[in-house]
Amino acid sequence: MSFNIALSGVNAAQLDLDVTANNIANVNTVGFKESRAEFGDVFASSLLSGGSAQVGDGVLTQDVAQQFSQGSLEFTDAALDLAITGSGFFATVPELDSQDFSFTRAGQFRLDSDNFVVNSQGDHLLGFPVNADGTSASVALSTTEPVLIPDSSGSPSATTEVDLRANLPAGDSGLDPDQFNPDDPTTFNAATSVTIFDSLGDSHVQTFYFISDPAATNEWFVAVAIDDELVNIANDDGTPADLSPTPPATTTTVGGSTGNLVSAAKLQFSAGGDFIGIESPNGATSTDFTLVTEALGNTILTNGSDPNQTITIDFNLDTTGASTNELTQFASAFEVTSLEQDGLPVGRLTGIDIGPDGLIRATFSNGTSDPVARIALVRFANEQGLTQQSNTQWQESILSGEALAGEATTGTFGEINSSALEQANVNLTAELVDLIIAQRNFQANSRALEVNNTLNQTILNIR
Repeated sequence: MSFNIALSGVNAAQLDLDVTANNIANVNTVGFKESRAEFGDVFASSLLSGGSAQVGDGVLTQDVAQQFSQGSLEFTDAALDLAITGSGFFATVPELDSQDFSFTRAGQFRLDSDNFVVNSQGDHLLGFPVNADGTSASVALSTTEPVLIPDSSGSPSATTEVDLRANLPAGDSGLDPDQFNPDDPTTFNAATSVTIFDSLGDSHVQTFYFISDPAATNEWFVAVAIDDELVNIANDDGTPADLSPTPPATTTTVGGSTGNLVSAAKLQFSAGGDFIGIESPNGATSTDFTLVTEALGNTILTNGSDPNQTITIDFNLDTTGASTNELTQFASAFEVTSLEQDGLPVGRLTGIDIGPDGLIRATFSNGTSDPVARIALVRFANEQGLTQQSNTQWQESILSGEALAGEATTGTFGEINSSALEQANVNLTAELVDLIIAQRNFQANSRALEVNNTLNQTILNIR
């Protein structure tokens, strides 16, 4: 009997050594969870045996229990390095159409040749489909899909409005508007430009020319050109200004005698330099303090973009008189304080951004970003019941309970950290101490076997 007892002790000590050695071997394995050997004594008894004199029958391995405590985080420079702080597992599948789910805490992900997010084994990371506003369409594990990062370009957006704030110098001398020539800087007082975009994302330069009216006090002509082509400003009702063959007397024009005839608007200022109104080309006062160009048409947009594109020029006059961020005419130099437009060029993919809630956004060079997917997290009623696989992966089992999917930062799910990896939760110092203890246990049980062998040999030598 004592041989069996000592042998069970040797086996238990050997298993303890194996578990400890495995923990030490994986101290640098991302997402690894340490295990602990759990033992129980063996005590065989019967109704007829004397309980007070009964001797135990050795030791029995009850379980090699996984410990799912949080590992420390190591921060990296890769956006697809992911770590979970709190409860949850990433879900992966080996093939695009597979339902063979595996679960892991190792977040070393990358893009494959098809722009799918995969781990080092090529397993696909699963995520929830999202709507245009970034909300999840479903949070069921059965509806998850492999996460695909788009390689398409960001969509362009045609410019519809330009916002302009500036100061026009009150001390400038008036110039003859009939002599206006955009190629001659002596025929206008000031100019500024902004880049705008057509419906195809192609860029164009829109230039504003300001000419002080010599025939009126505190009034300025403003003319517009796009790609060095003068563009008529529409009447206040949106109709094209009539410039042929001779403009009506009520139509404001500049550059007539130079052959650069173009309709223009007049900006009006008070004696204190405040912007008080706009006179459109047909002589009417603009009610919303904006100007609109005529349709750019095929003379300027010759690349097949929308020929009906017009540009609204907004000087943003606050009719309540409270705004100070608008056109002014003060005795200081010409200065543009704000010049913005709402168009976008074609964008190329520049990166991805992953939030703590797992929402993946693709960012483009034109400043736009689109939601792609939301990384799915999975939890279990009994994590220690999961079936352990290679490559720091687990699979669902009867003991673990059914996989429950959800979004990060909701309920009991933790948050996702981008550009971070969860290190193994192995305490190397504690493992080295356990290694020494397991070694001593092995030696002690081996000594018990040796003593038993010596006693048996003594008995066999009795004559």
